[in-house]
Amino acid sequence: MRPAHRSGTGPVPVPVPAAVRFRAACPDCRGRFELAAAALRLAIGATRRTTFYTFTCPECGASVRKPAGERIIELLTGGGVRTLRLHTAL
Repeated sequence: MRPAHRSGTGPVPVPVPAAVRFRAACPDCRGRFELAAAALRLAIGATRRTTFYTFTCPECGASVRKPAGERIIELLTGGGVRTLRLHTAL
């Protein structure tokens, strides 16, 4: 890609960063692997118990759910992981 520069009124191209990958582990088969952002989901709830991320283990197919603290939330959202905000009924 050529460097971005303004030469009129058209859009300016923006360089796209390389695909983000996340290291993960499966508690069932104990496999260790890397996942793309699209393979993960983040749910943010009102409490620690309702804030977690999920993925499907590529080695054994298990559905994995792990707690997500503030640092994990920052990393996942910054890396483009889809986020669901959970709301409680009043």
